[in-house]
Amino acid sequence: MRTLTVFTPTYNRAYCLHLVYESLVRQTSRDFEWLIIDDGSTDHTGELVLLWMSENRIPIRYHRQENQGMHGAHNSAYERIETKLNVCIDSDDYMPDDAVEKIVDFWMRHGSDEVAGFAGLDCYKNGSIVGTRFPEGLHASTLYDIYQRHGVTGDKKLVYRSELTKQYPYPIFEGEKYVGLAYKYHMLDRKYKLLLMNEVLCVVEYLPDGSSRNMLKQYRKNPKGFAFYRQQLMLLPFASRAFKFKQAVHYVSSSLLSRNARWFRETPAKFLTLMALLPGLMLYIFILRKTSILKG
Repeated sequence: MRTLTVFTPTYNRAYCLHLVYESLVRQTSRDFEWLIIDDGSTDHTGELVLLWMSENRIPIRYHRQENQGMHGAHNSAYERIETKLNVCIDSDDYMPDDAVEKIVDFWMRHGSDEVAGFAGLDCYKNGSIVGTRFPEGLHASTLYDIYQRHGVTGDKKLVYRSELTKQYPYPIFEGEKYVGLAYKYHMLDRKYKLLLMNEVLCVVEYLPDGSSRNMLKQYRKNPKGFAFYRQQLMLLPFASRAFKFKQAVHYVSSSLLSRNARWFRETPAKFLTLMALLPGLMLYIFILRKTSILKG
């Protein structure tokens, strides 16, 4: 069995998905398979993938489903992964030619069942690192501590043990298509650390139709998913009070957006939520106004 599954959730990205494919064809290690989760695309994604599968240059598995959003596509991927490790490469990104080799080699030298996996770096097409590198001398950390205590910034590429990512599936809310992916990662933070490697594993491009470019619209359209996400982060035993207060502010805003009359009964941190009421209301108004402008 191969060591790594590279999985790619995609929705109407036939115009750029070839970048992932071509980068995987160029890999110096073949110890991987590519799992594509087609989240209800209406373009020619299916035909394109079938063409690549017929070329038989790399092992490809393809699953098509009704549109559920990014978190639903991740659920479907984790259900189907059979390898020891997995890494998500988005449909508008691609891997350096030696990325799989680096992943497998790093895990063979340092990996164990005592860690959740490891984190590497993302870079832009010009070679500059997204955000900051990991601090020198820091070899392992939870994802929470990476950002909240060690001051690291920017997206990082996460390689997880597949038996762990099958845990904590993302909930699906009717009529919504977004739950923060970090929910699963922070749940795993409660038991495991990630090893850290200051090597680039993914080249990224934030396209105009990507979720990171449209976050305010996501807040507006998926309030139940965001409220759930903030609830779970308020429950983290290792999180600081300031971090939990920020989550409470967003929880109030998302609860107002979803018109949830049970918002106070359902919050796991009632005092913090009361303190967050005014800033949460202000955030709610800001999102309404900003998304109305964007919509116009």
